[in-house]
Amino acid sequence: MTSEPTAATRTATPIDRIAEDWVSTLAELDPAVATWIGIPGKLDEYEDLSPAGHEKLIGEAKKVLAKLEGATEVDDVDWVTKTDLASELSLQIESSDAGLWMRDVNVIASPAQSIRDILDLMPTDTEENWTDIAGRLNNLPGAVDGYIETLRLGISKGITPAKRQVREVIEQARKHGAGDGFFHNFTGSATLAESREVPESLKADLARGAVVSAGAYDTLAAFLQDELLPAGQDEDGVGREVYALTSRQFLGAKIDLDETYEWGIEELARMVAEQESIANEIKRGASVQEAIAVLDADPARKLQGTKALQEWMQKLSDTAVAELSKSHFDIPDPIKRLECMIAPTQEGGIYYTSPSDDFSRAGRMWWSVPEGVTEFNTWRETTTVYHEGVPGHHLQIGQAVYNRAKLNTYRRMLAGTSGHAEGWALYAERLMQDLGYLDDPGDRLGMLDGQRMRAARVVLDIGVHLGKPKLDGTGKWDWDYALDFMSKNVNMNEQFVKFEVNRYFGWPGQAPSYKVGQRIWEQIRDAYKANEGANFDIREFHRKALDMGGVGLDTLKAALLK
Repeated sequence: MTSEPTAATRTATPIDRIAEDWVSTLAELDPAVATWIGIPGKLDEYEDLSPAGHEKLIGEAKKVLAKLEGATEVDDVDWVTKTDLASELSLQIESSDAGLWMRDVNVIASPAQSIRDILDLMPTDTEENWTDIAGRLNNLPGAVDGYIETLRLGISKGITPAKRQVREVIEQARKHGAGDGFFHNFTGSATLAESREVPESLKADLARGAVVSAGAYDTLAAFLQDELLPAGQDEDGVGREVYALTSRQFLGAKIDLDETYEWGIEELARMVAEQESIANEIKRGASVQEAIAVLDADPARKLQGTKALQEWMQKLSDTAVAELSKSHFDIPDPIKRLECMIAPTQEGGIYYTSPSDDFSRAGRMWWSVPEGVTEFNTWRETTTVYHEGVPGHHLQIGQAVYNRAKLNTYRRMLAGTSGHAEGWALYAERLMQDLGYLDDPGDRLGMLDGQRMRAARVVLDIGVHLGKPKLDGTGKWDWDYALDFMSKNVNMNEQFVKFEVNRYFGWPGQAPSYKVGQRIWEQIRDAYKANEGANFDIREFHRKALDMGGVGLDTLKAALLK
């Protein structure tokens, strides 16, 4: 394949229309999609999470797949759309056939979280915004009821999640169901733009919504405790067959799992050696832990409180955008706006949410600070800002949203995989090192700390879910061994490490997609460079790759390499 044309005057094709219709269908069936991408939709409603709702969604996916198979592409843009959307739909159907939707409970990315999480993206400036929120809150119990119905079907078929994940989600649900939990705090602090008061009648609707939403999460917690937990799986690992499927979903590429496991072990050793070298720069003869102690003791590298954290993130991000847009990237004005936010939850994790289609909602970098964590070390997190912001996720995803002239709504707003997005973000971290933004040994050690963690996740994730022997050859990977292994390979507090390991156990294939995605990005770049020879231009490679928007990594490879 040749690279896609820039064609500012490109007209919509039949394949574009199929993709656009699929976006409309998704927004109709799952109103959270409309909220996510910022298009008109039923913003006061929820997806039908019952078995009937799932059956309708898969039925529509099969119809779209049939239309794509019968459509002829007219250019390379069409080829990418058809190839990538067909691959995504096929994997969605395959996952449905495997019954994974009936056991969808984990600590970070299941309906137990997404039902609440979508509220974070809803605008809150106007009376109409809060009316939508009130409506969605009052419809939330129906979404929870449908979710419970689906999980009950899984119980009847013997398709259930691991007990470890159920126990953790019970605690999450109980927190949301508490009288001082999210829903009451969220609605109780409702104000309009410029601190105007919400009308009393709307306040009453919001208060009712908080009560029924909290009650729905209490109901979910009781169901999980009384019905799903006894039926849950004792074994944490999902096995090779399921893991191969989820790995393909997160990468958009098929990999050799056993070879990747061995590569992960080698990559982890390489990261350790690189860290040890930089530790010696920080303090001659120091171990990595001793160098970390030096950095942690440096008051110039500390932040106290989430306000200071948010302000530091924003300043560093703004500086990177301003400087890189002058020298290394052509960053359109709407993408220069990135909002750094402290998330309303306290569950751990740092994540990015894309801008709305018209950029009225900016791209946002969120930090979910665990309860009790009040001190932050900048040397650890400088690279995180580049990962989530520019040239990482924000540049990558914002560029796709901006590229309206060539890409349909599906390609701009919904397409892509974790391997593509997170692989690029890790690739971007290394790029910032190459550009001199991580010349400070502490910041560079922080980058390597993250890279080491991502390499360790490859080993842990595949090891656990494929039932690999422990690295010392004794027995299979288990919880205690995984927790100890991760604790030795990251420099984070115990609470963070426990959350991360729980995440890997419950979300198979996702965590390795970062480092494996980076590996595939680098392999594609090197192959592209070999093809171009003396004409290779790294900036042109990045432009062509990012102009394509989010795609599976197999699609990216095929489209970029002739």
